[in-house]
Amino acid sequence: MKPFFSVGRQTSNRSVLGLAFVALVVAALIAARPVAQNEMAPVAVAAATPAATASKVTLLRTPDGGIQPQAALDAKGVAHLIYFKGDPMAGDVFYARGAGDGQWSKPLRVNSQVGSAIATGTIRGAQIALGRGGRVHVAWNGSGKAEPKAPGGAPMLYARLSDAGAAFEAQRNVATWAGGLDGGGTLAADARGSVYVAWHAAPGGGDESQRAIFLACSRDDGKSFERERKINPQPTGACGCCAMRAFVDAQNTLFITYRAAGENLNRDMTLLTSRDGGATFQGAMLHRWKIAACPMSSESLAQAPGGGPVVAAWETDGQVYRAAVAPVAASTTTERVATASAASAASAIVRFEPPQGAPDRKNSKGQRKHPALAVNRDGQTLSAWTEGTGWARGGTLAWQVYDKDGAPVGRTERVDGVPVWSLPTAFARPAGGFVLIY
Repeated sequence: MKPFFSVGRQTSNRSVLGLAFVALVVAALIAARPVAQNEMAPVAVAAATPAATASKVTLLRTPDGGIQPQAALDAKGVAHLIYFKGDPMAGDVFYARGAGDGQWSKPLRVNSQVGSAIATGTIRGAQIALGRGGRVHVAWNGSGKAEPKAPGGAPMLYARLSDAGAAFEAQRNVATWAGGLDGGGTLAADARGSVYVAWHAAPGGGDESQRAIFLACSRDDGKSFERERKINPQPTGACGCCAMRAFVDAQNTLFITYRAAGENLNRDMTLLTSRDGGATFQGAMLHRWKIAACPMSSESLAQAPGGGPVVAAWETDGQVYRAAVAPVAASTTTERVATASAASAASAIVRFEPPQGAPDRKNSKGQRKHPALAVNRDGQTLSAWTEGTGWARGGTLAWQVYDKDGAPVGRTERVDGVPVWSLPTAFARPAGGFVLIY
């Protein structure tokens, strides 16, 4: 390779000045180099005022060249991370922990059978939850190689970190009869020892309008699971290749989001809520979307440390929306559907704000998908999403911070480099600010 410049033997004031200029240019080029795969790239929204410190976003790449990161923060401020590596059709899930500064522990493989996880499609990846005592729980859609098989094909797999924390126990299939897995299942856990694994399936056959939501519960920290059962109270169907998201809030309320598929057309974002440990559920429609195709979408749920409203985010028609949701008392066990235009919160199962779309759409680098949320101690919300991602196509990561009243803090930021089949994850630092991993 030819050098950018050459230096002669003679020196003069002009040549010295020229070398000084070149040195400045080289220094600028070095400073502007792209961030390496595992380097940390902090992004400050503003100067180091208290408000800016709270809204600061630290950007990290997924370690080891992995994809589909999913993170959870424990009560001690330790970040627990899982990610996928290997053949997208038959790869492995790995786990590591750290302080959110880009330094991670030696990874542990989560799946006991090599190649039993799948990343293809983006929406079938593993999810992580922290339960009683901070125990790590992981669930994922099994690959075509995964064993044991579930009725109808791929299993819904689960594994938990051992008591010693040095390895994961052997993976188990929790789909004992509700087979026909397609889109991604989900996982949540609470401080009372309950673990919830949910997925959508069509055990009796049929199209997407015949699919339903199923839940397998553990009451002993994942040691054993009850037989799964159908939990959606109304026959909404379920979008075949869309993901789900489960979350337990500080009051032990269980939330599950999924995309419906009524008449194979009404692909509304739908929320299931249980206030009795998954024994009963009520449903609410969060956002309508009529589309005669599967958008392969995912959702996110988050809450500020210690409580406050749960924030939900999802995709509708190429845009990412978010809304705060909170359960309210129901006067009857009959499901009532709440819409963004509902006039009376008393007649709804959940209260929620009208969905708010992500800003700055005119500068978007493509269709927005795969939202990730985090809420910090000050009530600020980090909303992140991908732009331009699709089937076998990576794209751009975008994010925006909002204050406790929902007003944007600073501008929407973007960075290229979301890998194929990947999506972001986020968490709030205990001392303020956020970490965003992609």
